[in-house]
Amino acid sequence: MVSARREMDANTLLNGKFTYKKLPNGSIDKTKVICVYCRCELSYHRSTSSLKYHLMAKHTAADANSPPPRQSQATMDDFTQKHMDTTTRNKLTAAIAKWVATACRPVNVVEDGGLADIIRIASNDWTYELPSRATITSHLQKLHETEKAKVQQALEETKTVALTGDYWTSLSNHNYLGVTSHYFDPQWNLQSHALTVIKTEERHCADAVAEHFMKVAREWNIEHKVVSLTTDSARNMIAAARQLPFEHMPCIAHCVHRAVTVSLTNSPFDSALSKCRKVVGHFKHSPANQAELEQQQVAHHQKKESLAQEVSTRWNSTLEMIKRVQRNAEPLRDALALHTTKVAMLTATELEKLKKLEAVMEHCRYVSELLGGEKFVSCSVVLPALCHLSRVMEVTEDDPAYMIKFKGTFAADMEGRKEKINITWLRVATALDPRFKDLKCLSKPDRAEVWGTIHALLQEIERKRPAQPDNQVTPEPPTKKPTLMLAHESSSDEEEDCVEQCLERYKAEPLIGMDDCPLEWWSMHEGAHNEMACLARKYSTPATSVPSERLFSLSGHVVQKKRASLLSENVNRLVCLSNWLKAKK
Repeated sequence: MVSARREMDANTLLNGKFTYKKLPNGSIDKTKVICVYCRCELSYHRSTSSLKYHLMAKHTAADANSPPPRQSQATMDDFTQKHMDTTTRNKLTAAIAKWVATACRPVNVVEDGGLADIIRIASNDWTYELPSRATITSHLQKLHETEKAKVQQALEETKTVALTGDYWTSLSNHNYLGVTSHYFDPQWNLQSHALTVIKTEERHCADAVAEHFMKVAREWNIEHKVVSLTTDSARNMIAAARQLPFEHMPCIAHCVHRAVTVSLTNSPFDSALSKCRKVVGHFKHSPANQAELEQQQVAHHQKKESLAQEVSTRWNSTLEMIKRVQRNAEPLRDALALHTTKVAMLTATELEKLKKLEAVMEHCRYVSELLGGEKFVSCSVVLPALCHLSRVMEVTEDDPAYMIKFKGTFAADMEGRKEKINITWLRVATALDPRFKDLKCLSKPDRAEVWGTIHALLQEIERKRPAQPDNQVTPEPPTKKPTLMLAHESSSDEEEDCVEQCLERYKAEPLIGMDDCPLEWWSMHEGAHNEMACLARKYSTPATSVPSERLFSLSGHVVQKKRASLLSENVNRLVCLSNWLKAKK
């Protein structure tokens, strides 16, 4: 204790009224002193004159003559300083780079002093300094190359790839093309990866659009593996698809949403929907009005919730607006009655109209969400889903005139759009789904035509199968794999028998439930239906361009107002890297 006291006295001046500055590494800087009264830092050059002047000028004589504040007893941490080892520092730098990429954080977050303080407190290393922007940028580049190599390896191992793509415009008014890939791994897991977010300079005419997609396919060396391309139904996209060697699939979710929009335009629901929008705007644009609505919701024993505003570009926003107005009809009526406003609450007749509209539009919402997933098959669901919508839109005797008009407009619009979708591709995909292979969504003549198409596809697979050498003895196949499926037959009659047996075996399999996963079924039955499984991998493609549009949402977190001047190659690197890292979670 005596030695510690002597050391403390040696580190003070003017009877303990000033102490030498302690550096983060635990050493003492004897050119700087700290006032124990106000914690002010002063320079010290072996003269106490300036220190005494500070005491007289800043502190009263009584304070200056009084003993300094009592120093707290030193702890072990004051004498032992922890230092982060090099391995831990490197791991922390890599973790920060991965966090920046996954969470779409700007690189200059490493210049935030608050982040450095948090890490210092957590590590108890007060000498830690955050890595520089150049270091994080270098780590991001290396991480991008590593993850890109993994995606390339996965694409090399698969035989078929489906693409989705669409264009978007950034805040700085630059055009970008987003392209995503979709394929099955050997375990029948549906994988999705972003391929590029490339900046485009040309006008989006058909020739330029076709060249953009081919450029992406060539860059990833998959031009010979791409089987389908899913885009929206824009005319330039459809014209570009005719120039590409891929099957084109228009976005079915876009078609459903557009049919709803057309059916609501100049419809008998215009007056009720207009009132809905005004009521929602009255409460959404005024915090005071919103507070009154919440009070009325509590008074009616309902949970507090805000109203939903209709947005033309947001799918199902009209439906959500109607549902919330319906749920809060009584609180809305009482809240509007508190003040004299020009906003009128919907009448009982109008609410009844919207209730019938809500029941029909709920089916459209279900279909659009069903087709918009990335982790399950969507192409084989299109025809059953459209068949379901057709039944929903059938006019019944109980339908009032306004519902008859809405259903008729919707059915006519969807019928016109069906002519533009790739119906042949969708029919084959539906037959290869063990949930819908009975093809009840098609007429009997159409069912026979579908199985005839699959028969021709199987024959083509048999013709492309390499012949076995004459001197090679064909091994006995397992009991679950018939010989006709493994051995190549040169005879056309035997080849025909092989194809017929392949089809009959698949048809004889029992249907699986609607809630069962067809990918799990194929993973367990691939050995028994090898050729059919090859077709299933090829025809199980996305039915919407929603995955590429999700890429736009991710890009919006990267290309913000403060980062609108990012180079296009950096945008591509950051967006793709974030997509790849999130896909692994």
